[in-house]
Amino acid sequence: MDKTEALQRIITTLANKNEDLHNFMETLSHSLAGVQVNSTQVVSDLEEEFDRLFTILVEMKESMINTIKQEGAKKTQEIQNQLTQSSDALESAEELLEFANNALDVQDEDEFTKAAKQIKDRVTMASAFRLTMKPKVTDNMNHLMVDFTQERQLLQNLKFLPVPWAPEMEVGDCLVLDNTVSVAWKMPVEDSKIDHYILEYRKTDHEGLPRIKDQRCWEVVDNIKTTEYSLSGLKFDSKFMNFRVRACNKAAAGEYSDPVTLETRAFNFGFDSSTSHLNLKVEDRTVEWDPQGGKGLESKVKGKENKGSAHLTNLKNMSRSGTPSPKRTLTTRSPAIRGSRDRFTGESYTVLGDTSMDCGQHYWEVKALKDCKSYSVGVSYRNLGKFDQLGKTNTTWCIHINNWLQSSFAAKHNNKAKSLDGTAPGRIGVFCDLDSGQLSFYNAETKQLIHTFKAKFSQPVVPAFMVWCGGLSLSTGMQVPSAVKSFQKDENGLAGSNSSLNSMAQ
Repeated sequence: MDKTEALQRIITTLANKNEDLHNFMETLSHSLAGVQVNSTQVVSDLEEEFDRLFTILVEMKESMINTIKQEGAKKTQEIQNQLTQSSDALESAEELLEFANNALDVQDEDEFTKAAKQIKDRVTMASAFRLTMKPKVTDNMNHLMVDFTQERQLLQNLKFLPVPWAPEMEVGDCLVLDNTVSVAWKMPVEDSKIDHYILEYRKTDHEGLPRIKDQRCWEVVDNIKTTEYSLSGLKFDSKFMNFRVRACNKAAAGEYSDPVTLETRAFNFGFDSSTSHLNLKVEDRTVEWDPQGGKGLESKVKGKENKGSAHLTNLKNMSRSGTPSPKRTLTTRSPAIRGSRDRFTGESYTVLGDTSMDCGQHYWEVKALKDCKSYSVGVSYRNLGKFDQLGKTNTTWCIHINNWLQSSFAAKHNNKAKSLDGTAPGRIGVFCDLDSGQLSFYNAETKQLIHTFKAKFSQPVVPAFMVWCGGLSLSTGMQVPSAVKSFQKDENGLAGSNSSLNSMAQ
């Protein structure tokens, strides 16, 4: 039996190796075909380049020959004009000379004087004496010659473009801040032929080198002309990001740089739907009030005889808009729903985050949707009772905004409330520093501090939310903004002293 199993293992090993060899041979065949096709294409491209170069030389030759012909015709015309002028002047001078010789033979003094005066006047006006005895052009055409020495050397030095070296990532210059990643790199050897760079990045939850079987694909940023690049507006839904870059010239792309892994340091979470109140509808990153959420379960609970009186109570407590009051809504307790053991009920219209925090600094933002009447934003221990309301226990910290009837804006903890100045911003930033025991709320737009709790958290905490009539939109995967970090660093003591609800968590 042992020999049979051993032989079977050998056969299996040989079969696997045989399959590997077949796959490898197919890969080699594919590569061989690719090399043949690529080499033929490269030869064709080279012939086209030389044909274009020859075409340019022919065009330049024709252009230069035309220039020489035009210059020769211009000079010829100038010399011909001077020859004609000189010929006319010579003919006039010969005629005048003949007239002067004849005047010498005149015997009459008056006639001689008259002839001499005519000769004098004609000599003064003679073109032979007014003509410039200097050629306007020369016969030298050497200035239209070309020195091809440099061009000949350039042509003789034609070489194939080398494959660019792999860039080197400048880890010290890479920065992750305010959900923006800035990366920088350099070339190990200066290369003036680099045309552009290609940057690739990938999100991952694994520290260190990228894994081949990582499910996330590389994202590509092409045609980068400098040795640095910034990716902004990112949502950090992973713990790390891998980066690599390659250089390209006109011919080819080089090898990738050694990848670098940067930590995002962002807190990413969602709503834990198993904890949400029946009247809350959780979808992706939003939670909305749903007054019909638990209505279908009322007929299944005990105490049907009280149904009429309960319905009458609800009718009395309905507002003009048809929305029940947050303090008087009747909600049926039912153990027959999914996650009912952890689901909030009664007047605790609450939902928790699905990720707890036990150390470090974390930041997220919450935006109130249109016509949200009442909501709370804060943190809580996970063991919050299903009837507990945010801010009314010593294990919850929050700010509460109420736009129902009378508006209020307050910080709440351990059933104590402190009214806050101003109006609640449309978007609230929550900064939880578990290491220093601080929970701060900011205007997410201006990064102005709203309120700070000082607490010694003895247990992990989770984000917590209360909504009544309306909804909240959640933004996570965010780094702690640099403005918040700076404020906490500069005003740490002052921010804590501004709160009258400072407490030690139990």
